[in-house]
Amino acid sequence: MPMHKAGFVNIVGNPNVGKSTLMNLFVGERVSIVTFKAQTTRHRIMGIVNTEDAQIVFSDTPGVLKPNYKLQESMLHFSESALADADVLVYVTDVLEQPEKNRDFLERVQKMEVPLLLLINKIDKTDQKHLEELVEKWRELLPRAEIFPISALAKFNVDTVLSRIRSLLPDSPPYFDKDQWTDRPARFFVTEIIREKILLYYDKEIPYSVEVSVERYHESEEKIEIDAVIYVERDSQKGIIIGKGGRALKKVATEARLSLERFLGKKVFLKTFVKVDKDWRSSDRELRNFGYNLD
Repeated sequence: MPMHKAGFVNIVGNPNVGKSTLMNLFVGERVSIVTFKAQTTRHRIMGIVNTEDAQIVFSDTPGVLKPNYKLQESMLHFSESALADADVLVYVTDVLEQPEKNRDFLERVQKMEVPLLLLINKIDKTDQKHLEELVEKWRELLPRAEIFPISALAKFNVDTVLSRIRSLLPDSPPYFDKDQWTDRPARFFVTEIIREKILLYYDKEIPYSVEVSVERYHESEEKIEIDAVIYVERDSQKGIIIGKGGRALKKVATEARLSLERFLGKKVFLKTFVKVDKDWRSSDRELRNFGYNLD
């Protein structure tokens, strides 16, 4: 009887290179919110791929960045923790990024002893000559990495990467139930989906000053009733989130409700409220309440 394989495959890299799009492709579920804005992912989110003889536990992490405030310190902690417990490390870059960016993080990646796959994403946005030059630069920076040019959006070469990951997994029984596809509860995805709509709908700094909390989640046979609070840092931001005559908030709530119905497979009744919490990005207590790991 063939051995069962299982392991933790951690996806790291700088903001906005396509880590979340890739994670969702691997898992086949909408686990990580995906927008065109940097710093979309704030938590470490696991997505689990099960086959008869294997279980791959993918982990999407926030983009590596130099922290300016407590929230970003927590985000960096999630990224660095991904170096500690990986069976396979997937470093994602793209054709637009300078390879030398965040050299100190790259040096730590190079020192790790687990298999390392380097994915150069968005290859549809360059030509063969530039791609070959990039591959050479990355060979110098991460000599032990296996390099795969990919396009997550076009789904090019993604299956090849997945096959290679599976072949690198250690022999092990599964870590999670075989019908489980994430380590996060439904409430977590409610907050992420509402936050995604805010990222898409509002400009500039507003999305980065926002956090979402689910105050009530009640599920019955036919429907799910949800009360969610959108926290902002200033009264002026509260006004922008609500919009003239409440129109902006209504649009966000409607878009979120439709996405939640698709995601949860049930009728959703969503109520949204906006509150001001001046210190949430800098307060240890508030960040812990929102699920950020500060230890």
